[in-house]
Amino acid sequence: MRGRAAAAALLTVCALLGFGLAWSALRPDAKPEPEMPESYDRAPLLASLTEAGLTLGSKVHVRIFKREAKLELWLADGAAFRLFRSYPICTYSGDLGPKLKEGDKQAPEGFYTIHLAQLNPNSRHHLAFNLGFPNEYDRQLGRTGSFLMVHGGCSSVGCYAMTDAGVDEIYAIVEAALGAGQDGVGVAIYPFELTAPALAAESGNQWLGFWRNLKTGYDAFETTQVPPKVGACKGAYRFGDDAKGCSMISGWV
Repeated sequence: MRGRAAAAALLTVCALLGFGLAWSALRPDAKPEPEMPESYDRAPLLASLTEAGLTLGSKVHVRIFKREAKLELWLADGAAFRLFRSYPICTYSGDLGPKLKEGDKQAPEGFYTIHLAQLNPNSRHHLAFNLGFPNEYDRQLGRTGSFLMVHGGCSSVGCYAMTDAGVDEIYAIVEAALGAGQDGVGVAIYPFELTAPALAAESGNQWLGFWRNLKTGYDAFETTQVPPKVGACKGAYRFGDDAKGCSMISGWV
């Protein structure tokens, strides 16, 4: 009898405990269990860099193309830069053309600079870095906006969203370059590859003048494979020696 009573008591305790746990999970104020962030093995990235004759920590330049939905990473190889890898953009919001104001859900175009303060290793989108919008050019034109980023998560309200695996590599390379002493990573964002035929096809577009201005910087890099210095003067981008006396495009310091 005592054995049966003890077994019955144990079953009762287990039932109450199970009920209590279930109720705790269903309570409106119950906090969900935190999700463990997915981690990525960066050994393949290091192997790819080595195979390409490049080094993690080398200076880096980023180019983004909206229409082609791609992000390019260019790494320094001597005096010039060499394309290391192109990543598909999972999604971006808005249309071709610049961002004008807060809330227009438009991904920006133009030239931006990334510093260490703009990196967010704890982003809810896995990893992220802030583009620094509005930059000096945007502010000269009275454009507004905030929290414009490159991040993982494949969802966008004005940002460039990558896959988590893609942004893990991009973030690692940008972080390493800044940690090794690069004075700001340049990010050039274009509506599309600004070849002469592609631009001619947009002859009636309202942003043609803006895109011609971007093309000057695009052509400078295409010719030399070296990112030009970029400044803003009276609502226009200026490059190289023409940027002297302008407000230089800088990130958060």
